[in-house]
Amino acid sequence: MSDLVIRNGTVLDPVVGLHAPRDVVVQNGHIAALLEPASAEAATAATTATEVVDAAGLLVVPGMIDVHVHIFSSFSHYGVDVDPSCLARGVTTVLDAGSAGAQTYPAFKRYVIDVSDTRVFALLNISNIGMVPGAETDPAIGELDHLPFLNVPAALDCIEANRDTILGIKIRLSRNLAADGRNEPQALDLALEAAAAARLPIMVHFANSSVPIDDLLPRLRPGDLLTHCYHPHESGILDRQGQVYRSVWDAIDRGVLLDVGHGRGAFSWAVARAALRQDIWPHTISSDLHQYNIQGPVFDLATTVSKLLHLGMPLLEAIRRVTATPAQVLGMAGRIGTLQPGAEADIALLELAEGDFALTDITGAVEQAGQLLIPRGVYRAGKPYTGPTTQYTDHNPPWYHGRFRYPPVQPPHFGHTHP
Repeated sequence: MSDLVIRNGTVLDPVVGLHAPRDVVVQNGHIAALLEPASAEAATAATTATEVVDAAGLLVVPGMIDVHVHIFSSFSHYGVDVDPSCLARGVTTVLDAGSAGAQTYPAFKRYVIDVSDTRVFALLNISNIGMVPGAETDPAIGELDHLPFLNVPAALDCIEANRDTILGIKIRLSRNLAADGRNEPQALDLALEAAAAARLPIMVHFANSSVPIDDLLPRLRPGDLLTHCYHPHESGILDRQGQVYRSVWDAIDRGVLLDVGHGRGAFSWAVARAALRQDIWPHTISSDLHQYNIQGPVFDLATTVSKLLHLGMPLLEAIRRVTATPAQVLGMAGRIGTLQPGAEADIALLELAEGDFALTDITGAVEQAGQLLIPRGVYRAGKPYTGPTTQYTDHNPPWYHGRFRYPPVQPPHFGHTHP
């Protein structure tokens, strides 16, 4: 007898190469079987299961994994509540991207990781204070403004005490976070030193930086992540002619990963299209969800995935970038990010809705998409999430057929010439 059977849905799992009708059988929090709907085994499983869910018309996919969120709620000014904003929206595992540093990580673990239904991991900010203040706070304090905040021994001690939850280092390379850029080179040195000493990857936020991209990328190692890959500001992956820098190609060839990290300022239709025309696709799709974009233009990870679908990414490949590949990034391939038997029963039910949906980038440019992924249910370790979900008040999300404008940033800027 099984605990749960999800019937009549279309299973989409890049790990097992499946995009077909299957019944999903769950036992003891794990996937027990994927059965042909018309088989005798499926009929028996359905009649003996404790719970049977009808997923007719829905995609049944592994619980989505978002490798760039900010969920240090009520502590960092960026932080959102993880269960209502992520788990309720089909995301069963998240990687917080540097909200906490060595001094603040114990609070992050106690008040976020240990009490959330969502599976939570973290990248440790190289700055001890993490992203508690920022350019948006009063006073505006960037985490790299004061180099004494960057304490490599303290970071390494924190990592050693939390190897089960800290999976890498995060640094934000932007002038306005680093004493108008003066501290960026040394901050990068320290972040790379910590990542190498800890034998962990680093995620680099790189926008409006004083560090030339040709100096940064050769220093990144296989498995390191360059996030915000489609941002329209200085320090992007495109030169002034809209061509992908040679150093970007070289980094990809070495195994450096490109992450979307949509956020409030890092996804431009124009930049994405220019990159995609040159076959520069992201390895992972992430939301960079936080307080300043949850009411639009991000809303949730599914909406971000929908933007890549709109740009021409095949559905199976889009799902791969929020399931199988992020699971590899987290070192959990085979355990999460798949519905193969034996994996954790983290499951998202998604509707691939057809219609006319307004999708907005960070410049305020609106495009009408013909498809939209809408979360309709989620299971974490075989248990349904029935808690609260984010209430959208500032703008109508695209699945409400709302049309909104987001405050525009500077016009798209293809590259920056460094002195």
